[in-house]
Amino acid sequence: MRFIFAIICFVLAALSMGLGIAERTIFAGPDHVTASTISTTGAPVVVIDGAALDAYPRIDSVQLKGSSTQFAAYGRTSDVLAWVGDTNYTHVTFNAKSNKLVSRLHSGSATTVPNPAGSDLWLGEYQGSQSENFHPDIPSSYSIIAVSNGTDPAPSKVSLTWPLNNQVAWSGPIIGIGAILLVIGLLLLLWAFTHLRRMRGPRRTQQRMPKLPRQPRYKPSRKAVTATKGRRAINRLVAVVPGVAITGLLLAGCTATPTPTVPTPSDTPTAATLTRAAEPVVSSAQLRLIMQHVSSTIAAADDTSNATTLGTRMEGPALAERTAAYRIAKSDKKAVPPTAIPATTVGNYTLPEASDKWPRTVLTVVQSKTNAKSAPVAVMLQQDDPRSNYKVEYAIALQPNIVLPDVAPAKIGAVGMDPDGKLLSVQPSAIALDYGDILLHDSSSTSFPLFQAEGDTFRTQVGMQAKIKQQKALPNTAKLTFANAQGAGRTIALATLNAGAIVAVDLNEIETVRPIKAGASVSAPGGIRALSGKARSSKGLVATYDDQLLFFVPGAGKSGKIVLLGFSQGLIAAQEFKK
Repeated sequence: MRFIFAIICFVLAALSMGLGIAERTIFAGPDHVTASTISTTGAPVVVIDGAALDAYPRIDSVQLKGSSTQFAAYGRTSDVLAWVGDTNYTHVTFNAKSNKLVSRLHSGSATTVPNPAGSDLWLGEYQGSQSENFHPDIPSSYSIIAVSNGTDPAPSKVSLTWPLNNQVAWSGPIIGIGAILLVIGLLLLLWAFTHLRRMRGPRRTQQRMPKLPRQPRYKPSRKAVTATKGRRAINRLVAVVPGVAITGLLLAGCTATPTPTVPTPSDTPTAATLTRAAEPVVSSAQLRLIMQHVSSTIAAADDTSNATTLGTRMEGPALAERTAAYRIAKSDKKAVPPTAIPATTVGNYTLPEASDKWPRTVLTVVQSKTNAKSAPVAVMLQQDDPRSNYKVEYAIALQPNIVLPDVAPAKIGAVGMDPDGKLLSVQPSAIALDYGDILLHDSSSTSFPLFQAEGDTFRTQVGMQAKIKQQKALPNTAKLTFANAQGAGRTIALATLNAGAIVAVDLNEIETVRPIKAGASVSAPGGIRALSGKARSSKGLVATYDDQLLFFVPGAGKSGKIVLLGFSQGLIAAQEFKK
């Protein structure tokens, strides 16, 4: 019987393990699903809607074919459509009823687009052979844009592939049961061989003993049920118990195998739409890419003093100061080089504007990794339109030990405030000249009570006392005067959490030195000489310094003063005085 039970266990183990393996191989469903479409619109742009990419969980690959040169990128759907603008494009969506991709032409007034490579709107790019088959991992709020060269038709064939989970839940337990039965069969087989070996030992003939006289036995009634005794009773019981166990295992092995379920595709809207009216203009990952491009481009321009290259990533006051520094450095070898713009953010202090319009603004604080003693730099970036890249409008070194105001998380963003609005204690557009008046007149200025003097190191460097010291240093044959003017830079204000705002302004300080005696002349220092082309002048010289200033301004009706957070000053122009 032991051998029989062992054989039964081996048979059941083979059946169970075979069934479990078959469920994972022969009976397994497909491990992926693919949907394709071929477009005949001839549009120069293809937009694959984010909802189509999210028709099944976890998009695996995107295949694009049908053009000799290809470029593909992905970004937020709103940014993709904003970049496309009023251009003909093929919109690829997913039909949940037919489980197929659908291509539709969206007509526009333009039939060509510029090269989209390198746009700050993209979080990932694929060019050439890379664009033929790539693997994006993006949410449904993002879409893919593909072009050929901007003029020829975009890739006409689009194929999307998603992985499917074709693993059956019961295959593992069934294989496990088979393994257990195999072990039980081996143990029974070992037990049977051991018992057989013992039964084959030497046997001795027993001597017959005299029989004892029989004792009278009790005879039970014929109606009584005689219980089965002896070895046969035990054998029957043992036979019943394994029979029940084997029947249960057979039933477990023959349980109906569940078929793999295919996720139901989500419904796709007929057109891509914004999920929120105002979301942050950039994500944290997007800003990291932008700052890497900005930092590397500015560094390359600094190495060669190339103002053209610099203009691709700087504008406004930041560009004016740096291009002037390039000109000064060519003729004055002792000139201090401009401060580098690192790519590493400080403490994740990033404040993107929450907006769906242009121009867009982002504030971030960066600092050099290699020079921990360098001052952190507040960089104010602006993007003028969807097809333009972000440029540095302001690059302002923060004051020592300054505490920046609390701002909303980067995933929420901040509201851009009207420069002429009245929600702050002082209109942002008036702050530059109000502060400039303090630099000229100090405590006698009518604006003095509005600004915090404590910790303002810029005021001590270029304020009224410093200007008086400059005047006294001149000979009595010359006269130095000072004046202020609103700079050409845009006033930018982003709301903070405490009803205030961070405000960046541009102030021009104008210094005029003239001879006051006949026959006298004034000499020009290195920077002024380089920009004016004059070493000496009998008429006088006029120098314009640009002040990039960053303030925290409390809300209207709130206590507290305007605090200077940082500043940057540079000579931007010089010329001979004209009467």
